[in-house]
Amino acid sequence: MTSDETSTPASGQEAPKITFPCRYPVKVMGEAVDGFEQQVLEIFRRHAAGVDDEQVMARPSAKGNYIALTITIEATGIEQLERLFADLKTLSAVRLVL
Repeated sequence: MTSDETSTPASGQEAPKITFPCRYPVKVMGEAVDGFEQQVLEIFRRHAAGVDDEQVMARPSAKGNYIALTITIEATGIEQLERLFADLKTLSAVRLVL
């Protein structure tokens, strides 16, 4: 398969293609510990220019043990997203990155 081809899921549908640059929301779920949001934002700012508080939506879990952050960035390519996701997963409080 060449790098221009898209694999076909088992359902027979073609995977959606993303055209870069684009606005891209990333959801990070983790433990609601002190400094979690700041650590996540520091990583985002390393990988995506112009991330500020206006692009961040935070939602705590019902019991307050976890927090879901949705941060929308200007994605420039798949490599950028892969590096961002890998760095986010190095944080011990992170449970899921979507």
